[in-house]
Amino acid sequence: METGLQMQSTLDESGTLKLTLENLEVKAPADHEVVVRIEASPINPSDLGVVFGPADVNAATTTGSGSNTILSAPVYPQFLPRFKARIGQSLTVGNEGAGVVVAAGSSPEAQALIGKTVGVFGGGMYAQYRTVPAMMCLPLEDGTTAKEGASCFVNPLTSLGMVE
Repeated sequence: METGLQMQSTLDESGTLKLTLENLEVKAPADHEVVVRIEASPINPSDLGVVFGPADVNAATTTGSGSNTILSAPVYPQFLPRFKARIGQSLTVGNEGAGVVVAAGSSPEAQALIGKTVGVFGGGMYAQYRTVPAMMCLPLEDGTTAKEGASCFVNPLTSLGMVE
């Protein structure tokens, strides 16, 4: 688990928004941190701004294949000035998710989460692994799947099957 894929959204100088999967180093957990193997992450309305923002999705194209696929979409020219500060910035995607804690720092709080399925909030959840503070994890009840717990912060009643 030295590296893992993470979705990145970048607006380039030509005014093209690109979604890519980047193979990034998985940071070893500090004392009060854990590494979560992300197994589910929903698409929340707040994610859509980072993923597609001002892009013309009807004009989107893809190149490459598998984990090397790149989705490119032009940004509407009239919106480009509003996103000037974002040009060249690679942003992580996905506000929340859930998965299994596969590594932990030395603190008792972090160690207590090893092997547990947890909900996680904090960004960058469209990834295979995330290193986060243990306090950002919500341990899920035994038998709760990552899919069920993935939306536990934004839409907790629907994600846990309490509202149809």
